[in-house]
Amino acid sequence: MSSQSPLTGPLRDQILSDPDLVLDDKDIMRALVAANENAMGGNVVDLRGVAMERLETRLDRLEDTHRSVIAAAYENLAGTNQVHRAVLRLMEAPRFETFLSDLAGDVADTLRVDRMRLVLESQASPDDPAVRTLGSVLSVGEPGFCDRYITGGRDIPVRPVTLRQVQGQGTLIPGDDADFIRSEACLKLDLGPGRLPGMLVMGSEDPHLFTAQQGTDLLGFFGGVFERVMKRWLDSGAA
Repeated sequence: MSSQSPLTGPLRDQILSDPDLVLDDKDIMRALVAANENAMGGNVVDLRGVAMERLETRLDRLEDTHRSVIAAAYENLAGTNQVHRAVLRLMEAPRFETFLSDLAGDVADTLRVDRMRLVLESQASPDDPAVRTLGSVLSVGEPGFCDRYITGGRDIPVRPVTLRQVQGQGTLIPGDDADFIRSEACLKLDLGPGRLPGMLVMGSEDPHLFTAQQGTDLLGFFGGVFERVMKRWLDSGAA
């Protein structure tokens, strides 16, 4: 090897003073390894180059995984913040009518869903004037309606939170113009001893907002808070 380097001037001085400039640049290192392999000839395998390529591949996969984990963490944090804001809005309502209005308005907007529907099982007729005064967000179903709606009439366990994709007229709640609804979340509500159960349905025109593969922890928390708020209104005789 010649003692005289063809590389002279400020660039050589910079590399000598800070070699990490070269070592940290993958493109430069790849070019150097390729030049070294060419100099050795085609019959010689540089195991260092092979190991370096494998390490680069593993590093790329690790970086992709890292970005995916960070993105999922931000998404979970955003979802948690949405649910917390929606819960606070539920607890602020001074009257039951305001509670229902907020449910279809500010709460739905905060959760970024297109439709919210509260279903209470009751022996009363949906045409009862007392029921009709409670607003369009509230529906009354006969006993057993919630379980049948959640399971689709199948003999399967009823989960506290059910996420699914839907299509077609009547997929949300009977009587709704639900042509645009493409996915929904059904939250089964236990309203306490001596009371029939209820259900909260969130519908979205986004077919991927609610799918069976998603986690239900946040919606389970929201449903638990909603149950407690509903019990408070029912105990006070507001509904």
